[in-house]
Amino acid sequence: MPVILGIIFHFIGGFASGSFYMPFKKVREWSWESYWIIGGLFSWLIVPPLAAWLTLPGFSDIIRNASASSVQYTLLFGILWGIGGLTYGLGVRYLGMSLGNSVVLGFCSAFGALVPSIYYNFFPAEGKTTFNDLLTETWGQIVLAGVVLCLLGIYICGRAGMMKENELPEDEKKKSVAEFSLVKGLIVAVTSGILSSCFNFGIEAGKPMAETAVALGLNPLFQNNVTYVVLLWGGLATNFIWCMILNARNGSFGDYWNGKTPLLKNYFFSAVAGTTWFLQFFFYGMGESKLGNGASSWILHMAFIILIANGWGILLKEWKGVSTKTKSTIILGIATILLSVLVVGYGNAIK
Repeated sequence: MPVILGIIFHFIGGFASGSFYMPFKKVREWSWESYWIIGGLFSWLIVPPLAAWLTLPGFSDIIRNASASSVQYTLLFGILWGIGGLTYGLGVRYLGMSLGNSVVLGFCSAFGALVPSIYYNFFPAEGKTTFNDLLTETWGQIVLAGVVLCLLGIYICGRAGMMKENELPEDEKKKSVAEFSLVKGLIVAVTSGILSSCFNFGIEAGKPMAETAVALGLNPLFQNNVTYVVLLWGGLATNFIWCMILNARNGSFGDYWNGKTPLLKNYFFSAVAGTTWFLQFFFYGMGESKLGNGASSWILHMAFIILIANGWGILLKEWKGVSTKTKSTIILGIATILLSVLVVGYGNAIK
């Protein structure tokens, strides 16, 4: 039953993550940086402590009494993840829901599974998987094979994007993805995929705070909510600074009070997007409490996001007008990434 519940929670979290960008498409006459940071204030500053207050009474005392190193490392990984989250939004902006999510989350899956093991190879800790384990153990070799398969899937998706760019006239590209740019999109998507995996490391760094919540008798299902408060401070800092720079550079500060735009609707849909973004973490934490914070949880979560995001991509007709060969290529790439997720999950299951 815990495994089934964990899968269900990860599916809900994946649905939230794969769908969060949709409300942003309802925002009108605002620059990207304006609606992104309004959504971010809900994602990283307003909703996380509200969720912690509702589920973990006294969460602020847990943070206050936590060791300085635990808080600092959680915050540091939050900052790095924040850069990944920022470039994630740009990746979807330039590549669309389907291709953008496939590339970003493919890299995120691979690095989320590999980087912790490399770290623990240099700084061993009891019960933690090292990169040497992956190389020498049968289950580890299966996990590595899955990661290689994931990178192959990313390449195939990138190839499909190049085919799409060559086939469609400029006006057709803009109909499906308003600011489509393969080069820009791939650069930011690769950056995002690598740095977004730091969220998984942040949960690990903040585990002492989660364990304290459980030791105090609070519901272990919500233990990670106290960690999220600190982790998401880092994401807020990174995104806030960059969006303010863009507001200044583009002269878009006026968006926030421009009465000629649908202000109420813009704030509302940005808030919905931001809240939906946070729900992925909320339910990821619940799933992780059932399955553990290993590669299996991370990979499973990524798989559901890829599925949902590409479902939206199909509904939004992002691949309309391309040849059958191009459509087959993107489908093959997505299928390869999902297969890699299953392979990595199997490797961890037989560990």
